[in-house]
Amino acid sequence: MSNVSETSSRPDVENPAPPSLAGISAFPQDVPRWTPGATAEAGKKILLAAPRGYCAGVDRAVDAVERALELYGAPIYVRKEIVHNKFVVETLTERGVIFVEETDEVPEGARVVFSAHGVSPAVHAEAAARNLDTIDATCPLVTKVHKEAVRFASEDYDILLIGHDGHEEVEGTQGEAPDHIQVVNSPDEVDKVVVRDPDHVIWLSQTTLSVDETMETVRRLRERFPNLQDPPSDDICYATQNRQVAIKELAPRSDVVIIVGSANSSNSVRLVEVALDAGAKTAYRVDKADEMDVSWFDGATTVGLSSGASVPEILVRDVITRLGELGFGEVEEVRTATENVLFSLPKNLRGDLKEAGLLKEQPKRGKRRALPVQTV
Repeated sequence: MSNVSETSSRPDVENPAPPSLAGISAFPQDVPRWTPGATAEAGKKILLAAPRGYCAGVDRAVDAVERALELYGAPIYVRKEIVHNKFVVETLTERGVIFVEETDEVPEGARVVFSAHGVSPAVHAEAAARNLDTIDATCPLVTKVHKEAVRFASEDYDILLIGHDGHEEVEGTQGEAPDHIQVVNSPDEVDKVVVRDPDHVIWLSQTTLSVDETMETVRRLRERFPNLQDPPSDDICYATQNRQVAIKELAPRSDVVIIVGSANSSNSVRLVEVALDAGAKTAYRVDKADEMDVSWFDGATTVGLSSGASVPEILVRDVITRLGELGFGEVEEVRTATENVLFSLPKNLRGDLKEAGLLKEQPKRGKRRALPVQTV
């Protein structure tokens, strides 16, 4: 069902659309060498990580919600947080999105978006039973892990899913084959793992983990199960890895590292841990600039700065401005990779947008390229 609102296809000059949280506005652009309006003090600088912020999966999910609002009108229901960022969730709520924990909170026949973290087959079935019109904004890289779980369960493997119990992504993946999957939260849990056949075991992982900790877990698992198989391709997403590599590069040069991201963002929390492990003297996570404590920077001359994969660039710029006010006027970009990935919108939403004449090309950053999206 499309149920496109009659007024959504024409511009409303009296109520112009609010600034988008997706597309080009969400991604890093050129940063001036000196923070505008800074009270610069000699020798104080910001080391700004690149890449940082939004990944392609987050951009796609947020864009899907914004396009749904534009096309169908409010309210749009979203199961769980569309991405793990407080600012994004609060902003979309103000624009007419209703976030719910479970599908039974959505009125029968209404429209619901599934978050970027993915859902289990049981959730899809519940939505169908309630005649909900669904838009699946699951990150394609999460969908890949789901497909791997289904494949290896069908071959009767014991699947060791490295991840965090209770995280939406882990719940969704485990739901694909609950009888074959057991979650391993950390290296310390390896000794508790029990499998039916040590020669028929494979590991998969949550996409947002610390690369180093995951590899340590795999190392210990392989000590117990020498024939443990690796996934066909890397499960930890490119953006998670790239942001960790950038932090490792700047952390040893930093007196303080600031990570912009929410407390429930796994990849943001991991960036703080990676910064400390890589040599940062101190590291803190903040949702926004006004959460920074001035005392953190006492005696500091260099501040490293990055953001998690669900953080729009506007929040990073606010931190840069605030650091400038504290004397950190010079900005040096520390780039370790250039990203150009772009995922297309969910197929049914794309079709409705095309039918309504609203399927405009998404603003792109640099040479980001569109990749096909597999469906579950």
